[in-house]
Amino acid sequence: MKKIVSILAALMFAGTTMVANAQSGYEELESPQRTANPDKVEVVEFFWYGCPHCFSFEPYIKAWKEAKPDNVEFINAAPPLNPAWKVHSQAFYAAQVLGVLDQFHEPMFNAIHVDKKPMRKPKDVARLVDSLGLDGEKFQKTMKSFNVDAKIRQSLQMASNAGISSVPTVIVNGRYRTSGTIAGSYENLIAVLNDLVAKESAQ
Repeated sequence: MKKIVSILAALMFAGTTMVANAQSGYEELESPQRTANPDKVEVVEFFWYGCPHCFSFEPYIKAWKEAKPDNVEFINAAPPLNPAWKVHSQAFYAAQVLGVLDQFHEPMFNAIHVDKKPMRKPKDVARLVDSLGLDGEKFQKTMKSFNVDAKIRQSLQMASNAGISSVPTVIVNGRYRTSGTIAGSYENLIAVLNDLVAKESAQ
């Protein structure tokens, strides 16, 4: 972890030159999307808790969020691109609605990828929530709430508009799409992200 953070710290300041001429490392959206706050540069990460690539990318994006410029608005989106993802999407948005995402996010990832628990049923998620000292029953009810359903539908629309077909994928200011595959590595993805944020900030 310390090695990754130190690499990212270097990328935050020097990484943009590393990818400046490396086949760009991003794609432009055919139809730019509206962002929630025009006064900020919006960065949206589309992810799925069950995705091993998202789990591998998490330390990189977490370190980047902690050091991101003040003019950047970061958003996580968890659309169930596959129906089998729905419970995980419900869990993410329930944690968001209840204001416990900071307490829930990393343990959920670890339960699946470290402890090898698939967490495919709401009751499995509720047990995890209970183990965190939170109210698992309330959490499970919130997973099935109108608010969560609305957030899931919104995330699916966002993913469709941005042409998201796999995760993790990052959209910058409704204009650019990048991922580990497009950029070539997660280190390059972070560097591309910095480059695009700087580009949009200068507009």
